[in-house]
Amino acid sequence: MLRALQQRPWTCRACLQRIKAGRASYIPSRNLSSVAAPQSTGQDHAASGLSAAKRHDDTNLRLVFDSNSFWREFSQRRSGNSKRTGLLQNQYLTNPEGFRKFAHISLQKCQKIVGKVLAASTLEDYRAMSRDLDRLSDLLCRVIDMAEFMKTNHPDPAIKEAATEAFAFIFEYMNILNTTPGLNEQLTRAVDNPEVTSHWSEEEKVAARGLLRDFAKSAIHLPPGDRQRFVALSNEISQLGPTFVNNMNPETSQLSFGKNELLGMDPSLIRKLKRWSKVVIPMFGSVPRTALSTVQDAETRRKIHLAYRTSSKQQIGRLEGLLQKRAELAKLSGYSSYAQMTLSDKMAKTPEAVVNFLSSLNASNRGQVDDELSKLLALKQIENPSATNLQPWDHLYYMEKYYTKHGRARRSRDSDLLPSFFSLGTVMQGLSRLFTHLYGVRLVPSETLSGETWNPDVRKLDVWDEEDNHIAVIYCDLFSRPGKSPNPAHFTLRGSREISRAEIAECASLPDSPHPNDGMAAAVRQGTNRLYQLPTIALICDFDEPTSYSPGSPPSLLSEHSVRTLFHEMGHAIHSVLGRTDLQSISGTRCVTDFAELPSVLMESFAMDPQVLRLYARHWATDDPLPEDMIQNIDLNRQNRDSMHGGMDNEAQIIMALMDQAYHTTDPRSNIDSTAIFHDVSSKYSSLPDPADSKTAWQGYFTHLFGYGATYYSYLFDRAIANKVWSDVFQGGELSVDRNAGERFKNEVLRWGGGRDGWSCVAGVLGDNNAANANGRLAEGGEEAMREVGRWGLGKTGSAEP
Repeated sequence: MLRALQQRPWTCRACLQRIKAGRASYIPSRNLSSVAAPQSTGQDHAASGLSAAKRHDDTNLRLVFDSNSFWREFSQRRSGNSKRTGLLQNQYLTNPEGFRKFAHISLQKCQKIVGKVLAASTLEDYRAMSRDLDRLSDLLCRVIDMAEFMKTNHPDPAIKEAATEAFAFIFEYMNILNTTPGLNEQLTRAVDNPEVTSHWSEEEKVAARGLLRDFAKSAIHLPPGDRQRFVALSNEISQLGPTFVNNMNPETSQLSFGKNELLGMDPSLIRKLKRWSKVVIPMFGSVPRTALSTVQDAETRRKIHLAYRTSSKQQIGRLEGLLQKRAELAKLSGYSSYAQMTLSDKMAKTPEAVVNFLSSLNASNRGQVDDELSKLLALKQIENPSATNLQPWDHLYYMEKYYTKHGRARRSRDSDLLPSFFSLGTVMQGLSRLFTHLYGVRLVPSETLSGETWNPDVRKLDVWDEEDNHIAVIYCDLFSRPGKSPNPAHFTLRGSREISRAEIAECASLPDSPHPNDGMAAAVRQGTNRLYQLPTIALICDFDEPTSYSPGSPPSLLSEHSVRTLFHEMGHAIHSVLGRTDLQSISGTRCVTDFAELPSVLMESFAMDPQVLRLYARHWATDDPLPEDMIQNIDLNRQNRDSMHGGMDNEAQIIMALMDQAYHTTDPRSNIDSTAIFHDVSSKYSSLPDPADSKTAWQGYFTHLFGYGATYYSYLFDRAIANKVWSDVFQGGELSVDRNAGERFKNEVLRWGGGRDGWSCVAGVLGDNNAANANGRLAEGGEEAMREVGRWGLGKTGSAEP
């Protein structure tokens, strides 16, 4: 039932609340310029139209990330208070024992709701059931998501241990609920009764249907023996998956060559790798790619390529065991394949529709691939005039030659200069300004209370709309530190949800629960007189801290790649912020997997758009705007870069997604030969497939097969949609800061969270007059709609692995 809790790689769900008591605004005790503000030689036109108060917030936003002296003074105004609050102002989480108390109190509330649902007999009981079950899910999410986040990100071992215990305690209870037939039976009665559903909002209907699908995937309909086997298989898969992910090893650990066989490779690297009279090339890490990029001898490259792409037999055995168990699990549940089971509630619906999309996408990408490879073949023919084709071990080598021939000098000079215009503070300032232009919301730094954050470096941002309503909270943990995960991530720590009057009254009557949202952020929504828990989000990045804390030293400066990464994660955040539904199980990013990346992928297009760059890119020391010639060169260099490997990058991702589908549509009654499937897919779709007789087994390195089983296509799917939205709604950047375009995307996509079918969102944002949406065919979804999205292509930008 409560698989709304199912983990996604980019999100850990929970939310944070605090009753609105007025905006906390920090007025520094001395002039901002004396603290850290750079001395501008030109007006910042992007801020010139703001009121004094909003301009003040805009300046503070930059300074809290860029000026350490400003941050110290800003952060200590309230954190120095003697009274400690709980983590994220959760009233229970003031110490490790608080996690255990939080879990037990939440369990008691859950049991009360479960009892009410199981005992339901009147129309009134059944009409309340969708919201009751959503509250049950919310109570579980409150503990599981908060605990999961803190056990991963909090530095205190005692907190980690307590959070781990709380997580396991509630997660075990959730699994019991997922296999409780009475809950499924009662919800089915409610859904099947028109006298009940006629009183439900559309959100309540969507949430109830989703819960029933989750029950079905939990084998709730199976007889006890089969259900026991289902649970056993699920546990075996959960144990085998991480083993597969953590044990990537090549079949051949190293190859030895004579020095003359490695001509072209960096002599200093050869010396490091030399063992007696031979040079040893390991088949892991960066060395093999370096060799494939530089070694002149084609036969040497061939040997390295084949060994580098052959995983160990033990790893292949783990993969095939995982696939076999998944196929059996699906068959037990009444599905023809694991892909069919997984995709049944996604936009794609069927494996056939996914293959339609990927085949169509591959065809639309073919022209770019052919153009890239023809340029490389021309270079090969300079060395070997009789050459008629490229081999897979030629690709990196002639790519390197192409870049050497056409030069990297200007691009390198710009790359060296660009970070000076991308301090972390200016980029955050730019995001706020962009959100104001598009959606009418802005980011305002807020002081934190003692004990509110898990690390002193964490910055808290409140999100405000144009009517000065507090609508969300974002905690930004953006600097690297020892022991912290290097992976950028977005976590929804608590989603939007209406808090009923009954809950408020219940909390008022309990001495241990004086706040209906555990003390976390909440506000009365304007014009409704209804209390809502506010979306509360954590963003994790791994940016370098400033090298010095002395006055006048550079702040954290971001590369172009890091700017895109921050825009991507903020795309998830704005989805959580604006997806303010009445029910938490469909709020924000809690939507189907193959729709969840659309807002974040689209945000990447804004990062280096010329109009957006003019909103924020300013030199950290002089405050000079990014010169116009550099703005134009950013776009030109991207086009040049992507024209040489964008197509091949896309093709690699398409083939991986096709492999994922092929692996997860296998029959559990037959033995799975993953190597044969890999070569079959590659020979059919790849422009440079490994030789069929080579027996390479690259699939052992494809660890996303565990976390993304049958859904690896999702990122490409959302990229294709984002490319179309960017082209047709934002006019390829012409309307990148246009309010009408932003409102269109907000109203048709972002505000719905998971409460609207993804196809309806896509059809709505493109509009009835769009040729791709002729006769409203997109809203219907299906195999032809998937094929149509494939025809849109991915643009010129190469695909980055999700």
